[in-house]
Amino acid sequence: MDRLTQAIKDHARQAGADLVGIADIARFKDVAPEHNPLSIMPEARSVVVIGRRITRGTLRGVEEGTQMSQYGMYGYDWLDNRFVAITTFRTAEFIEDHRWEAVPLAPLPPQIPPSGIPVRPGSPAPNVMIDLEDAAVRAGLGEIGYCGVFLSPRFGPRQRFQAILTDAELEPDPILAEAICQRCLEPEKLCPLGAIRGDQETTLEICGRKMVVAGIDYGICRTCKNGARPNAYHQAAPPDRLGALCTRTCISQLERAGRLENTFEHPFRKRAPWAAVVKWEYREGELDI
Repeated sequence: MDRLTQAIKDHARQAGADLVGIADIARFKDVAPEHNPLSIMPEARSVVVIGRRITRGTLRGVEEGTQMSQYGMYGYDWLDNRFVAITTFRTAEFIEDHRWEAVPLAPLPPQIPPSGIPVRPGSPAPNVMIDLEDAAVRAGLGEIGYCGVFLSPRFGPRQRFQAILTDAELEPDPILAEAICQRCLEPEKLCPLGAIRGDQETTLEICGRKMVVAGIDYGICRTCKNGARPNAYHQAAPPDRLGALCTRTCISQLERAGRLENTFEHPFRKRAPWAAVVKWEYREGELDI
């Protein structure tokens, strides 16, 4: 690894990053202009994707059905707008201290519609929004799982991302080759409301990596009271599902299967999930999720 690439990664980790991945700009050649980094920075040569974990304990109150606010702060609002933002900005400063321009990107969802008109022929309308989970796949940090949520080998679905565009030519990370998601449960066991549709699967291909993703009815997701939250940035974007029953079940299954590097002394799921108690009339030994 070249010195600048290593120095940027080391600085990002010192600033709090749990995950740092780099994609060269060529990996975005198939991305539409309205979501392409080159539309924001035509001279960009590299995309640095920075992630920080959602601590497992942040989800404990949601899993027990007794405390939802802590996840909203430490797992969503503060994590995005303070913790990851500070790490991203400190890393951007470091890159610019080494004479390369750095454009920090907040986690604004790509579903946000344009709010202006093109300023010159051939340019997309502002504002261009980068799909950060897509970028994280291109930077070698993980995959999109069957539930439609990003998974990393270290944390599964427990992280949030921001990114930096730079004109520095950095050494890219390899695309993750080994699958994390094992599609270990039927869709109805992931979502008692029926929002995850196994009969509407699609194959998502990013940089040659193919991932099978179930259909997601986000209209149903928006009615979920078991950990799903409205998107904080725009109503057109899907709801936040990282604290929802489907994602928490994914965490439990990945841990039990030994698929994650971040391990614990005790399992995440210790009791029947509370939606199952209501919806499925859980009885001891009947439902193994």
